[in-house]
Amino acid sequence: MNLEKIMNDLEKKHPGELEYLQAVREVLETLEDVVEQNPQFEANGIIERIIEPDRVLTFKVPWVDDDGKVHVNLGYRVQFNNAIGPYKGGLRFHPSVNLSILKFLGFEQIFKNSLTTLPMGGGKGGSDFDPKGKSDSEIMRFCQAFMLELWRLIGPETDVPAGDIGVGGKEIGFMYGMYKKLAREHVGVLTGKGLNWGGSLIRPEATGFGAVYFAQEMLGTKNTDFEGKIVAVSGFGNVAWGAISKITELGGKVVTISGPDGYIYDPEGISGEKIQYLLELRASNQDIVKPYSYEFPGAQFHAGKHPWEVKCDVAMPCATQNELGKEDAENLVKNGVMCVAEGANMPSTPEAVDTFKKHKILFGPGKAVNAGGVATSGLEMTQNSMKIAWSREEVDARLHEIMKNIHAACVAHGTQEDGYIDYVKGANVAGFLKVANAMMDQGVV
Repeated sequence: MNLEKIMNDLEKKHPGELEYLQAVREVLETLEDVVEQNPQFEANGIIERIIEPDRVLTFKVPWVDDDGKVHVNLGYRVQFNNAIGPYKGGLRFHPSVNLSILKFLGFEQIFKNSLTTLPMGGGKGGSDFDPKGKSDSEIMRFCQAFMLELWRLIGPETDVPAGDIGVGGKEIGFMYGMYKKLAREHVGVLTGKGLNWGGSLIRPEATGFGAVYFAQEMLGTKNTDFEGKIVAVSGFGNVAWGAISKITELGGKVVTISGPDGYIYDPEGISGEKIQYLLELRASNQDIVKPYSYEFPGAQFHAGKHPWEVKCDVAMPCATQNELGKEDAENLVKNGVMCVAEGANMPSTPEAVDTFKKHKILFGPGKAVNAGGVATSGLEMTQNSMKIAWSREEVDARLHEIMKNIHAACVAHGTQEDGYIDYVKGANVAGFLKVANAMMDQGVV
């Protein structure tokens, strides 16, 4: 495999799409050995086919605000690969949304979904619409206008979107209501639905829970666990909330959360009513964490910074892409971190990842660590198709088992001769092989 030629050709086709190109390079760098060992992949153009989306759909979304003013946003759906199942991936509503970010997320989703072993392909979508500061009526009108275009592209056996940044239960509800009216059917075409109409228990917590289950397995390779560990977490949304809840349950102490305005350091630990307060903070639609320091005076607010300067045993970046850079990684290593588990999608820069690997720090990439969210979405799809609802305990047990199996696959494909586990390589190889072999079986399509 000629990596540089592939990347040069891809950059010519997709100039300036930095996040997408970064994600593809990071994956392909770990696949060179497996491609060389399987010449049939190169002969059948598997790499060239898997790095390009099946289709990219773009559409305008006109909507009317409460003052009667017309606005126009862009809507997207990237259907990347459906070799092992219908396209599956979230919808993101945020001003930063563009094709590069959605293609990066859709590409990562292929391998993340493959790792779950559930029959789900990779996709992603969304809009540059910002729900913050909007009334519920404005959000409803936008979601209905968005679904007016999207509904023709999706279906329970075709493409099953979910939520992501800016798309929670409220937005899913508004979109599903419009889909149901247009398609005239009640099916599991969206996940993250309300419990009253097809949703799954623990879905809001699932990404955070799954990330902690994976990190617990990582710590287990060093004969330890979360009991007594100091943990730095970034973000304060559903992923961070779920992770903090489960870490606390397992005996760890989370001392940070973060937002666009900076980070909170709470040396007493974030537990009990403080975890509940995160939900109130998120619901406030302010997208800032500073109010936490007013509510709990023992906490310190650090404006404009990330929490990676805090001394901790475990770091879990749960916010957004490229939030943890080389200098942050060096600070974490200097302060004695032993495990870094990515709760978000690609939150560590390539330089940061190299730093962790150089110092033999346990490092789990997002496509493996945060697969619990889409895994539980897959469990929701299963419940919908069977017309049943599992208990909280049953869903949690299935999620825990899936995360343990993903960890085992990463270990199987990522363990080096010196015993160090390269989780990045392990996740990429394990996810790739399932999809690549399915593509081989199905011919050139």
